[in-house]
Amino acid sequence: MSAAENMIDLPETSEEEMRRLVALQKKAHIAEGPMTAERRIDLIDRTIALLVENGDKMVDALVADFGNRSPEGTLATDVGGTLGALKYAKHNVRKWMKPSKRSSMFPLGVLGASTRVEYQPLGCVGNVVPWNFPFNLCFGPMGSIFAAGNRTIIKPSEYTVRSALLTKELCEKYYSEDEVAVVLGGPETGATFSRMPFDHLLFTGATAIASHVMRAAAENLVPVTLELGGKSPVIVSETADMTKTAARVMMGKTLNAGQICLAPDYVMVPEGKVDDFVAEATKSVETMFPTLKENADYTSVVNQRHYDRLQSYLDDAREKGAKIVEINPANEDFSQQPHHKIPPTIIIEPTEDMKVMQEEIFGPILPVKSYKAVDDAIGYVNDHDRPLGLYYFGDDRNEENRVINSTTSGGVAVNDVITHIMQEDAPFGGVGPSGTGSYHGKEGFINFSHAKTVFRQSPFEFAAGALRPPYGEKTRKMLAGIIKK
Repeated sequence: MSAAENMIDLPETSEEEMRRLVALQKKAHIAEGPMTAERRIDLIDRTIALLVENGDKMVDALVADFGNRSPEGTLATDVGGTLGALKYAKHNVRKWMKPSKRSSMFPLGVLGASTRVEYQPLGCVGNVVPWNFPFNLCFGPMGSIFAAGNRTIIKPSEYTVRSALLTKELCEKYYSEDEVAVVLGGPETGATFSRMPFDHLLFTGATAIASHVMRAAAENLVPVTLELGGKSPVIVSETADMTKTAARVMMGKTLNAGQICLAPDYVMVPEGKVDDFVAEATKSVETMFPTLKENADYTSVVNQRHYDRLQSYLDDAREKGAKIVEINPANEDFSQQPHHKIPPTIIIEPTEDMKVMQEEIFGPILPVKSYKAVDDAIGYVNDHDRPLGLYYFGDDRNEENRVINSTTSGGVAVNDVITHIMQEDAPFGGVGPSGTGSYHGKEGFINFSHAKTVFRQSPFEFAAGALRPPYGEKTRKMLAGIIKK
């Protein structure tokens, strides 16, 4: 039984308790004052220890939540992939905390005035965590949150009950509740959580839900970081190595069964090369997954609701005349199965009226379209919402630059998919409908900080009093020197 079908087992945190936790963390933040570097590093170190010491428990929880989820996939993404962000933040926190020296307005700077920016902790950060990578997206952002000197309250997804319960258990073991707290519950609890008076709110999830979260946060003027998704395109160049391209695309499409905000959502290949791509994609899947049904490496769709949603996309495409290629190396029968597995499935030349081209797929279904010229592919991308990721495959640097510079997306990977999120020294975030704000690297530290300008005036009275009345000819001459082209 999936977590979504077993929601009754998940306790509900009351609004009163949520308000208590927010007040507790804000009070602790004020009482402590700005966290020292040592305190921030200690919080990060405890998070690293939590992951290293409990990886097996996380694997077991996610296998139970999904029905089947690749153990190695969990260790790679939710555990190993999370450690990178934390270790990078730990290594750089002292450097990031240093004030940033800025120029002072002429002539004040040359007369002894100074300007600096200090990065001040916000206080209490709320984090709404999705179900697809419940440990990575809970503990990964803590690298940025703790580096900035904050505390955090987490709302895990109700879809992954065992993971949510484990998250609460581990947080209570490794932190005090005025450092990290976890609230549990379903959609109503999530809606209430979004209305709490946090100092910042991080939400990772669907664009449709994000609008409600943003509206709720606005009640208390809480700034938000939204990590969403969208239909991340793959543009395959004439110059691309089709074998390598298909293998890397299908890796991204089958990892976590495509239940990734950055999963390639559709592929655009030059006219005449669709069959080549499909053939190479089929070979790639056959190599990775000789069998699917009982293969622990191949992850299930998380629950019945999402399984039915994905099947409706396939049914809709069939009804509208699409050619569909199911990649099922062992010709297994999926009509009767203990889990919710869907074989990797390619939809060839889908039309715009198909649901699969209108909604984020979030599953192992891959539409493949052809294009005449690369500018046509660019135009297609630009005619749709700005995606979280864009992927270009090819060896033509001029064409590569044209694709990158002529489109807008949260991030880009060249000759690969998804892996730009692993570059910890660079920000990760969306744009427009795919998100707002970013974390990872120094940008994550800044995102969860208040950049406070501190100006120290010149010791010379004539500089400080230059615009003090009464005004006269000297003032007019000074203004004339300023107000010019």
